[in-house]
Amino acid sequence: MEARIEILPEKKLIGKHIDMSFIENKTFQLWSSFMPKRKEIKNVIDSNLYSLEVFPEKHFDNFDPNNSFQKWAAVEVADFDTIPSEFETLIIPTGLYAVFVHKGPQSEGHKTYHSIFVEWLPNSEYTVDERPHFAVMGEQYKKEDPDSEEEIWIPITLKA
Repeated sequence: MEARIEILPEKKLIGKHIDMSFIENKTFQLWSSFMPKRKEIKNVIDSNLYSLEVFPEKHFDNFDPNNSFQKWAAVEVADFDTIPSEFETLIIPTGLYAVFVHKGPQSEGHKTYHSIFVEWLPNSEYTVDERPHFAVMGEQYKKEDPDSEEEIWIPITLKA
């Protein structure tokens, strides 16, 4: 597994979020409520979709799949001048990220995440940082298509 290390500039997002856990996965419910209304967001920068997780501090220190976190469905915007009703704002702060490409069906994404957290991260010079984790679904993203691609962005910081 290879990672591209990048400094992400601040991003402004508009979208929806839901509280969930890995055991009680509500991703489908979230995206089902977001997608029909996303055209109401007028100041979108590009066609990319963002799937984000905002974890509570120390979420991964004693990992429990029952612990809740915020899951977001969002798009990047130029500003927050117009925010349609039912939507919320989120800022991803500038920071260091490890970027991975998941190739294959969306349903096999857990294999890529497993490789990141069980193989790549422990053997790297980095540890997970306390910022949003996200996936960028761009032009190459095709849900369950075996040729689908999405980028997975994991916030990192150098190990102490």
